[in-house]
Amino acid sequence: MPVPESMRAAYITATGPADAIAVGELPVPAPGPADALVAVEVVAVNPVDTYVRSGRYPTPMPFPFVVGRDLVGTVALGDAAGTFAPGDRVWSNSLGHGGRQGPAAEYAVAPVDRLYRLPEGADPVSAVASLQPAATAFIGLHRRAYLRAGETVLVGGAAGNVGGCAVQFAAASGARVIATARPEDHDRCRRLGAAAVLDYRDPELVDHVLSVAPGGVDLHWDTSGRGELNAAAAMLRPGGRILVTAGREPQPPTPLWPLYTRDITVVGFVISRASTADLADAARALNARLGGAGFAITVNDVLTLDETGQAHARVESGQPGRIVIRVA
Repeated sequence: MPVPESMRAAYITATGPADAIAVGELPVPAPGPADALVAVEVVAVNPVDTYVRSGRYPTPMPFPFVVGRDLVGTVALGDAAGTFAPGDRVWSNSLGHGGRQGPAAEYAVAPVDRLYRLPEGADPVSAVASLQPAATAFIGLHRRAYLRAGETVLVGGAAGNVGGCAVQFAAASGARVIATARPEDHDRCRRLGAAAVLDYRDPELVDHVLSVAPGGVDLHWDTSGRGELNAAAAMLRPGGRILVTAGREPQPPTPLWPLYTRDITVVGFVISRASTADLADAARALNARLGGAGFAITVNDVLTLDETGQAHARVESGQPGRIVIRVA
């Protein structure tokens, strides 16, 4: 099928609120020799998409800027090396950042080193909703925190999107998982693979963690962004690690002496800065699941491209679950 000269897209002309997103005609982008042009089927709406759109997360952004990050679609024009050919079903989860246009459009250019084949039989809506949280969980655990089999990891926010995927990946790797979540989510966390589940609001949480992990946990990752370094450090064994993500709220003063004397490592992690090699490792792990049982991700709604601004506003309001935009 010939590629048209123009396409419908959801885009902004300057950073701003969700209602600054316009939907209209833009030229179809021209791929370079190391790119493929993808006819987009579905895109996910992530919290980080709203940070980029609003300017809260500064990144090089050519205007008009097509919003979004994750896509599932079909190759329309392959790359010069023949890595991808027209008709290939593919996905990407690292567009819309670092000068790359987003995928909320009928066509998107994707560098071939950020593009992966969609497993046969994978549901595109479930797949695109899983890409960002699952890749974040895999790279955070295995490429930033270096989780090993036999270690004990505490996953905060374990009923959330990233947290649930982290529980699944950690348990599958042979680690022992202690999860924290609301009591109504405890059974779900156990089904995902948690060996113990505690209430994150418990005022004696530190003591209860140490009661099920005498000596402390090896790794602490609060995927909700609510955790405090002081409390996390108290749950760790000497030589343990804290993985920090999504910490938007001000932290109380953190004494450095306990971190220093107990050899605690604090690692910041954002998937936007993941290398293409780490993204490719994550893609292999994701595809192994996308072609089978998948991930425990809840899709709350599937909206149209015209409703992209509404989707951003709903994500910014803190709505749980995932929103997907169907483009094709």
